[in-house]
Amino acid sequence: MRKIFLKASWENLVMANYEVDPSILKPYLPKGVELDYYKYKTYVSLVGFMFKKTSLFGIPIPFFGSFEEINLRFYVKRVVGNKVKKGVVFINETVPFKIVALLANKLYKEHYISIPTKNKLNSNKESTNIVYEWEQNKRWNSISVNADTSKNKIEIASMEEFIFERYFGFTKIDKNNSQEYRIAHPKWVTSNILNHEINCDFGTMYGPAFAHLNNKKPESIFLASGSKVAINWLRDKF
Repeated sequence: MRKIFLKASWENLVMANYEVDPSILKPYLPKGVELDYYKYKTYVSLVGFMFKKTSLFGIPIPFFGSFEEINLRFYVKRVVGNKVKKGVVFINETVPFKIVALLANKLYKEHYISIPTKNKLNSNKESTNIVYEWEQNKRWNSISVNADTSKNKIEIASMEEFIFERYFGFTKIDKNNSQEYRIAHPKWVTSNILNHEINCDFGTMYGPAFAHLNNKKPESIFLASGSKVAINWLRDKF
């Protein structure tokens, strides 16, 4: 049995999903995995969520255990024999604490940066309003949603299933080497989005290849309530 490196609660996951040309994603693609398509399209997701109650090897982290994370990710699969492992690749992961970014980058060759972040959460019996903000070059970017309080199961073959049902992460170490890790959590439920607003300078945050998203509306935007998650210490290299 593999030793659990990290346990945490991922809460209030907002995902704004944009269709992009596959050629934009191929430079980020780890060797040994391939792009995953939904109805012949490839997507990136701008994601905001809360990282809470974090522990490493079962030891709670008192000062850095709860924080916002904002990331940009895309969707891939790895075929090993008869098994298809559906996962994600992160282009960038943003957190407020330098030590968190340093640890992830040093141990696992991830793509974390540390910049100021904040969040707002307001809820009542009828709706929930969630805002994630991050400061880059003295400008605050944001992603916000207003959603109802429904708890919907994710339907088979839906866009929600394509986006959320991902239990592997893949990292490009270099042009010849990749890593795979497992993300364990139960199936999530979603809420209906009533309205949303995105204010993100994609070009500054993620590079010129994504600048065209500044003026593009997401094809879909979802909110999942989240759950406890666990990530193994050892990663498979291939």
